[in-house]
Amino acid sequence: MAICAHPPVALVTGASSGIGKSIALALLKEGYIVYGAARRADQLAPIQAAGGRVLYMDITDKAAVDAGVAQVLNEQPRIDVLINAAGYGQYGALEDIPMDDAHRQFDVNVFGTARLIQKVLPKMREQAAGKIVNVTSVGGKIYTPMGGWYHASKFALEGYSDVLRLETRPFGIDVIVIEPGIIATGWGDIAIAEAQRLSGTGPYIKLLRQYVEVQRQSEGSSPEAIAKLTLKALKASRPRARYHAGAMAGPILFLRWLLSDAMFDRLVMMSFR
Repeated sequence: MAICAHPPVALVTGASSGIGKSIALALLKEGYIVYGAARRADQLAPIQAAGGRVLYMDITDKAAVDAGVAQVLNEQPRIDVLINAAGYGQYGALEDIPMDDAHRQFDVNVFGTARLIQKVLPKMREQAAGKIVNVTSVGGKIYTPMGGWYHASKFALEGYSDVLRLETRPFGIDVIVIEPGIIATGWGDIAIAEAQRLSGTGPYIKLLRQYVEVQRQSEGSSPEAIAKLTLKALKASRPRARYHAGAMAGPILFLRWLLSDAMFDRLVMMSFR
């Protein structure tokens, strides 16, 4: 982060819980002016109690995004950091998921993020500096049954981030991808509930039960591990394109790099059995 008289300003989405909340609190401890944004604004009290500012922002709503960014820029001279941590997992067999739900998955995980980035970029270009952090997932590099639309959205965000990095680098803007592994948040319970709602009966019931068993046996790392990693990336004078942390993140990414598609398919299905 370049040294300036004004404390660095960060806008963090998904700040009501999990990874977004942990990153927002960590930035506040580092002296940032933090705007925690979330659709569930009533759950942002911990951010406010720690000295942060709170914003209602449904990133799928253009008016809410416009109003949120306008408020930050009305109150601050700049936006130094944008953390895109809002997201969720739409789980269920691909045959069972209604297309409206699939659209919603992309609206939140991809298009909402892109909408906010478009709104923030003009200010970052004007100040010739900024850092955009997109929280994707190891699920943007691998795949498992029941997570088709979630994986598709995270794969898309990975590709989007790569192009954005190339396009914005000449303006002094860094684009950083954070890839969490298994993290102990409420995310997994929501994914299980959705999978059961949509695929709890029918031809994929056996696969669903295997998925639920695997999910419930998985022990996740604390969200603070991702917050710590994010701070490391923000402090780097020349940040890497990607960072990963959290339970199984390293081994999973290594195996995906090492194995052929057929071998990785077998490994995934063995874990389900």
